[in-house]
Amino acid sequence: MSNSNETARRDVYSRITNQIIEALEQGVKPWTQPWNAAHAAGHVSRPLRHNGQPYAGINVLTLWASAMTAHYAAPIWMTFKQAIELGGHVRKGERGSPVVYANTISRTEADEATGDDTQRTIPFLKAYTVFNVEQVEGLPAHFYAQAEQVRNPVERIADAEAFFAATRADIRHGGDCAYYSPTLDYIQMPMFEAFRDAQSYYATLAHEATHWTRHATRLERDFGRKKFGDDGYAREELVAELGAAFLCADLGLRLEDRDDHASYIEHWLSVLKDDKRAVFAAAAHAQRAADYLAGFSRTQEAAA
Repeated sequence: MSNSNETARRDVYSRITNQIIEALEQGVKPWTQPWNAAHAAGHVSRPLRHNGQPYAGINVLTLWASAMTAHYAAPIWMTFKQAIELGGHVRKGERGSPVVYANTISRTEADEATGDDTQRTIPFLKAYTVFNVEQVEGLPAHFYAQAEQVRNPVERIADAEAFFAATRADIRHGGDCAYYSPTLDYIQMPMFEAFRDAQSYYATLAHEATHWTRHATRLERDFGRKKFGDDGYAREELVAELGAAFLCADLGLRLEDRDDHASYIEHWLSVLKDDKRAVFAAAAHAQRAADYLAGFSRTQEAAA
């Protein structure tokens, strides 16, 4: 890969990581409720492409961060060209938000030792710019549609109950702490009634369920964590935070700050400042965890 391409990749990592760092330094986690209930596309949602397809991984974080900074209610994003193709136009003076496209290309090269052709796979990362629909005028009306009344926040939520039940994780209730025990492989939760509302209960369960996926029989995720507060601990907690945010968005749940979020922010800042690719890796692990957990429900639905 050329030096210019490698420099461009480093610039992408730095630009997006710095965006996350800037929010964290202000004491704000850009994956915690950077949206609101004003748009019909989803009162809680992952960022969506113009065709309704959700973004994944690091793009979820960077667009949530952009939405929070600019106070956008709409979760829909599109390129300058797509806006024109849909009959609209980006308002003059609007600044777009970065997203990335990651893939690989195959190149045939001659082996120096044998002279035979060999296939070499080269990863690449390409950045491009998108705009929120609130930055775009003239689009069809559904892009600007407002939300209807959402569910009662104090009631148990059937689809969330079914989602976590489908995993068949060992979820125990009692006490005043929520945690995942990797040694005994169970999730401990306080009683449902101990939470402020149903949203808080399921958001906490989503966090611990993401930890549950790290077990050796599942995704076998290990950052070498040895004690509270070390680098590996901070990385795993960041994955669980992002995994919970992705799951809550997919289930239409609100994710709010945990009481201990301030101490975690300091740990995450240390990791992100030392490694510009850490948040990309964490987002990728979180996406895999969310997909893994969602797979149980898909399997159950297919068997029904």
